Amino acid sequence: MEQIGRSTRIYVAGHAGLVGSAVVRRLQAGGFTTILTAARAELDLRDQAAVDRWFAANRPEYVVLVAGTVGGILANSTRPAEFIYDNLMIHATVVHAAYREGVAKLLYLGSSCIYPRACPQPMREESLLAGPLEPTNEPYAVAKIAGIKLCQAYRRQYGCDFISAMPTNLYGPGDNFDLASSHVLPALMRKFHDAKVEGREDVMIWGTGAPRREFLHVDDLADACLFLMERYDGDLHINVGTGVDLSIRELAEMVRDVVHPGARLVFDASKPDGTPRKLLDVSRLHALGWRHRIELREGIEATYRWFIANHDHLRESHARATGSDTR
Repeated sequence: MEQIGRSTRIYVAGHAGLVGSAVVRRLQAGGFTTILTAARAELDLRDQAAVDRWFAANRPEYVVLVAGTVGGILANSTRPAEFIYDNLMIHATVVHAAYREGVAKLLYLGSSCIYPRACPQPMREESLLAGPLEPTNEPYAVAKIAGIKLCQAYRRQYGCDFISAMPTNLYGPGDNFDLASSHVLPALMRKFHDAKVEGREDVMIWGTGAPRREFLHVDDLADACLFLMERYDGDLHINVGTGVDLSIRELAEMVRDVVHPGARLVFDASKPDGTPRKLLDVSRLHALGWRHRIELREGIEATYRWFIANHDHLRESHARATGSDTR
């Protein structure tokens, strides 16, 4: 076990996003006093020279790399060039700068979409590159796989203590509720909320409702990040999830019961379902001693409370919404 000193300089790349903000909260709750961040306006993580200058000036000792361009089926399908370019560049610049500045440890976060579309369930770490990817998010998945291989390559050639973790589908406070680019759980929450406010009973949901997904509260992921930074130093990436999944229909029913109990579910089978099932094998993480704490219903209730409290700030994105559900 490697206990990180509470005055250690820790850089959270992507601190303003869903995951990054949760990591910052977890570090603050843990008593860490030197958390480094850089807003997008002051540092373009796609620019190697700019990233090198920032690392040289700020001298981070640990790095949590959670920055990236993300989205659901619609965003992945309509912006594939952005998804692969932005993520490839961000991963490369931060990892290379961390190597050049002698960072003690780096944790890179990928995504469960790295696994083959027809991957045996639950998905084990060894299944990486064992078959074709899901076409709807292939560019994003390729970039995430490149990030894993990047960390492994720097470990093998230069001896860097760079590790990777692959989280399942995430949700929680700070999520993206814009229907044009959000993932399935916040999209459902937004749809049921809008239907309740507008007095509508029917809520349209993309796909058949049959695909199965696993969901992890982002605060649990942040806790797992700190756990892995202190207790894992292996070459193999580690899955992070709950080990429990449910169908999109069951998820929609759960969100409905929290947000708009009287609503009726209407499924649009002409829209894509995406991968039939995505359930992570989390036995390696469990063996290390970490398990999730926040159950799905409890997490959805807490996230909806956050949504209500921040609703005014979300109205602008609502005005741009296109009505497409994404996962």
